[in-house]
Amino acid sequence: MRLEVTVISGEDLRINDRPIKNNAFVTVNDYCGSTSSQDSTTPDAQSESYPYWDEKLHMDLPTGSHYIVVEVCRRTSSAGDKLVGTAWIPVSDFVGDYTPENYLHFLSYRLRDAKGLRNGIINISVRVVSSSYKGTLSSSSRLPPSVLEFRMPVDRERNGGTVTGVPIW
Repeated sequence: MRLEVTVISGEDLRINDRPIKNNAFVTVNDYCGSTSSQDSTTPDAQSESYPYWDEKLHMDLPTGSHYIVVEVCRRTSSAGDKLVGTAWIPVSDFVGDYTPENYLHFLSYRLRDAKGLRNGIINISVRVVSSSYKGTLSSSSRLPPSVLEFRMPVDRERNGGTVTGVPIW
């Protein structure tokens, strides 16, 4: 299954109880046994402990995966990359149930540092991309013709101008 993960922003990111100053970036991994793949954002150079990325990352999620792992790091010139925090996101949070294809999930997770202590929040959106999804179609053009042609009569006096509809899947 193909995922589109949009890393939106981070909140209250710290290293050693001090707000980070710049160069935070996010790496998204999927783990399933010994198979792993990853993608990462570019470092945010200006937003300090509240970075904003708004970057789309694409990845293939192997069948049987239970989590995706989001790691926030800070890039330094002298010591390399330092881990700020990690969030393990259950795949069940955005796959399954009665969610339609290409549904966009907005999610926020608490980050944990290397000691397991709370260390900020990461805001992301996740979409399971189907093979037929092009990203530019309007919502009405994906509906079957029978639904597009259906018109519900409106009795404004009895219903106050509100029309109630029932979705048909």
